[in-house]
Amino acid sequence: MTAATVTSKGQITIPAEVRQSLGVGAGDRVEFVEVAAGRFEVVAVTRSVTELKGLFGTPTRSVSIEEMNQAIAARGASAR
Repeated sequence: MTAATVTSKGQITIPAEVRQSLGVGAGDRVEFVEVAAGRFEVVAVTRSVTELKGLFGTPTRSVSIEEMNQAIAARGASAR
């Protein structure tokens, strides 16, 4: 298990072994994703959004902007 120490400013240095495994370097971003209460995964955010194209297959039908807006409004109303 690899460990790091949190500084007084809340910063950590990601150990070299972990950086290498994640494929991240200086200037790259990582996200901390909560997977359970008190447990997080560190995820490298190194991909471009254009790499997501085709990831979910071909949509079964087209959705209009109006339908999207209605869905967003309905979800927002149900959250209140």
